[in-house]
Amino acid sequence: MRNQTSGGRSPGSRKRPALLWLLLPYVLFLAVLPLVNRVTPTVLGLPFLFFWMLLATLATPLAVWLARRGDRARGRI
Repeated sequence: MRNQTSGGRSPGSRKRPALLWLLLPYVLFLAVLPLVNRVTPTVLGLPFLFFWMLLATLATPLAVWLARRGDRARGRI
């Protein structure tokens, strides 16, 4: 007999909406890349693509922190 949680679902099928924050880096780095792959305009003296990659790199730890915070709020960690 399989282990079941009180909601009738198996333990591996728990909903964890906070983990959707982890899709943010994927979207910023890969999905949007064809749209931002250009040299002009320059932002802060950087070509737009470099600026976008810098922005995505700085947003990644924020997304991980938000996912962890959401799990902690629901008592997952």
